[in-house]
Amino acid sequence: MSRVFILLSIVLVSIYQTEQAYFLTDDYINQINNEATTWKAGKNFPSNISVEYFKSMLGSKGVEKSSNGPLKTEDPNYNNFTIPETFDARNKWSQCKTIGHVRDQGMCGSCWALSTTSAFSDRLCIATDGKFNQLISAEKLTFCCYLCGFGCYGGYPIMAWRYFKYFGIVTGGDYDSNEGCQPYRVEPCVVDDEGHNSCRGRQIEKRHSCKRQCYGNTTIDYRNDHVYTRNAYHLTAEMIQKDVLAYGPVEASFLVYDDFLNYKSGVYVKTEHAIYMGGGHSVKLIGWGEEGGVPYWLMVNSWNSHWGDKGTFKIRRGTNECGIEDSVTGGVPLTH
Repeated sequence: MSRVFILLSIVLVSIYQTEQAYFLTDDYINQINNEATTWKAGKNFPSNISVEYFKSMLGSKGVEKSSNGPLKTEDPNYNNFTIPETFDARNKWSQCKTIGHVRDQGMCGSCWALSTTSAFSDRLCIATDGKFNQLISAEKLTFCCYLCGFGCYGGYPIMAWRYFKYFGIVTGGDYDSNEGCQPYRVEPCVVDDEGHNSCRGRQIEKRHSCKRQCYGNTTIDYRNDHVYTRNAYHLTAEMIQKDVLAYGPVEASFLVYDDFLNYKSGVYVKTEHAIYMGGGHSVKLIGWGEEGGVPYWLMVNSWNSHWGDKGTFKIRRGTNECGIEDSVTGGVPLTH
C-alpha cells in the first residue's frame, strides 16, 4: 500500500511540475483586457511554460509584515522635501546607472535578494554622489544569509536589510559578468526569437555554497569590499515617498495573482476573476505618478527586460493593492 502511495505521489508531483499555465493562453489574456480598465495585458512568456516555473519565482515572505516592525514613522531628513506629484528616481539621480537596471532572477525565488541589493546599490550611489556606482551581490545574500530565509525558496526582505547592517555585503554584478566580488551565479531565463524559454523544464536552483572570497573580479579584496547600512526598517504608507526622496529606491512586496504575469502597460489593478498564485513577489520601488486619473507606484521587476514595460510596471497607489503598501522595507547606507 505504501509503495502505491509513493508512486501516486511521484506521478502527481510530475504532473504539477509540467502542468501548463492556463493563464498564458490567448483566451485568458483577452479576458483580462475585457475586464481591466487601467492596464493592458499581453504575452510575456511562451504558453507552454509550467505553473511550477511561475511559483518558483515568487520568493517574498515579506508581504504585510510591517506590523512585525521595526516601523519607521519619522526622520529629520523628511522635513527637507515637498512631495512632487510625479517622481522617477532614474531622472533624479541619473548618474546612478543601477537604478533603472533590470535583473533576471532565473529559476530561483531570489526576488527578495535582488530587490533589496538593488535598492541598497542605488542608495549607496546616491549617498556617495555617484562614487559608488555598481551592483551589490544578490548571490552572496541569497546563499549566505541563512537567517533571511530559504535561498531560492524565498526569504524575508527585512532580514536582508538587517544582514546588511550587522554583517555587510560585497559587490556583485549579473550572471556571467565577472563584475564585482561575487556576481550572480543563477543562469537567467532567456527567451529566443522563436519564443522558447531557456528555463522551461529546469528545476529550481539548488543552494549554492556560501563563498567567502571574490571569484568575479579577483583583484578585489573580499574583506574590504563589504558595505553596510546603519539600520533596517519597514515603512508606513505615508512615509514611503518621503523615504525615497531622502535616500533613494526601496524594496516592496505584494501578493501575486495570475493576471499580473501578463502585465504589459498601464496601472496594474487586480482584475475581478484573477486567482492568487500562492506567493509574494519582491520588487524595487523607484517612483510614482498618475496615469489616466489613477495614482501609481513605479516598480522595477527582476524577470528580465522582456517582461512587462521593458522590465518595469506600475501598480495602483493609495489602496494597498495586493498588500504592497504594508510591505515596504529599506535601510540607510553607512558611508563613513
